[in-house]
Amino acid sequence: MALVAACDRLHAIPERCARWLLMADDRMASQPFYLTQQFFARLQGVLRATVNKAFRAFQTRGLIRYRRGRMTIVDRPGLEATACEYYKIIRSDYERLLG
Repeated sequence: MALVAACDRLHAIPERCARWLLMADDRMASQPFYLTQQFFARLQGVLRATVNKAFRAFQTRGLIRYRRGRMTIVDRPGLEATACEYYKIIRSDYERLLG
C-alpha cells in the first residue's frame, strides 16, 4: 500500500493510469471490464478531462480499446512499459501474498 501511495504522489498521470489499469486487469476474471472515466478520475483525484486525455493517448498508441466504459487492454507489454516501475514490485508482492 505504501508503494501505491508513493506512486500516486510521485508519478505522472499516464504512469499512474497505466499501473492502475494493469492492476485492475490482474484482478478481473475477463476482459473487457467496465470502468467509467468519471469513476476513474475520482479514484485518481484528477479531473475527468485528464483521464480522457490519458485514455486517448493509450488508444492512439494501440495499448487499450475504450468505448463507453468498456475497457480492453490490447497491448499489455506496451502498457507495462508505460507504467511506473512500482507496478512490477506491487504485482510480485500481490502474487507472493495472495497467489
